[in-house]
Amino acid sequence: MKRTLTKLVTAALVAGTLVSLGACEGRLPTVPAASSSATAEPDLTQEQEKAIRNKILDVIEKADESKNTDELSTRLTGPQLEVRTSEINIAKVTGKLQAKASIPRDMTQTVIPVNNGWPRVVFTVTTTTDDQQSKRLMVMTQNSARENYKLWGVARLFQGAKLPKFEIPKLGSEMGTAKDSELVATPADAVAQYCDLLNKGDSSEYKSQFADDLFRQDLNKLSSTVQQGMEANNGTQEQTFTVPEDQMKIMRSADGGDLVVARIDSTWTRRAGDGRESLPASDEEKALFGDGKATSVMKVTYVNVIALHIPAAGSDQQITAVGAERQPVKVEAL
Repeated sequence: MKRTLTKLVTAALVAGTLVSLGACEGRLPTVPAASSSATAEPDLTQEQEKAIRNKILDVIEKADESKNTDELSTRLTGPQLEVRTSEINIAKVTGKLQAKASIPRDMTQTVIPVNNGWPRVVFTVTTTTDDQQSKRLMVMTQNSARENYKLWGVARLFQGAKLPKFEIPKLGSEMGTAKDSELVATPADAVAQYCDLLNKGDSSEYKSQFADDLFRQDLNKLSSTVQQGMEANNGTQEQTFTVPEDQMKIMRSADGGDLVVARIDSTWTRRAGDGRESLPASDEEKALFGDGKATSVMKVTYVNVIALHIPAAGSDQQITAVGAERQPVKVEAL
């Protein structure tokens, strides 16, 4: 039965797989300001965005090829640093990176901020991958004038997802804040409500405010599949989602809404019943668990990156998740 449970979980997981001053990037404004004005122009050009993106991807590709994560922090930060580090550590054991780790070099759209203060954020949507996987939404950040841009997060866009409209790069778009009003919900509230929905499912009081999405669909399928094996052995499972502080990046769209990319952490705890051991449930979990000694309880920590479109106040549209990434970063026996 232990072997059957492992096969069930593995199948479900596979199905749901889900510097120096001289080197700083962008033009320094003569008088830095905390926010933009109606006549402000972007300090970053499309050519500079392309150069930044390629430098970031150069570092990632070098790390991928060498399976060495030492230099990742020079160009990655936030959740993406943890996600890529995990992906490469897994590849050291399995022999190759998962296909979902691919980030195309070409782009279809870039959203450049008109704000001329710091920190700054750039959203860029890539093309589809060579094997026709969905486009990636890249979130790049620059914390100060004397720092280079780093890749903060990547979300794989859902097939058919519709992003809000943004100003052309030459004009630039406004960066938003967690407290943006004149929306159906502030970004901070929307992310917290989505987290509640992940935790409570249909019993969440916020269910009606969100459109259905592929991320939650895949999680529900995974949970249902695992539950079948757990019940056969009198075991239990629980997934808990939490929102860390100050872990969201926001752009205001031309139609009055916001596109929010947020980090949501989660843990998946599985307790084997009838005196059995709880074992890693996939090749990725096995690689991260390494030579650990199994017990009856296994806890897997995930980093989730969720992209939400929040419509303007008065809209009849629901808040919609348009993309996501989910990556195990730690596996431990309790």
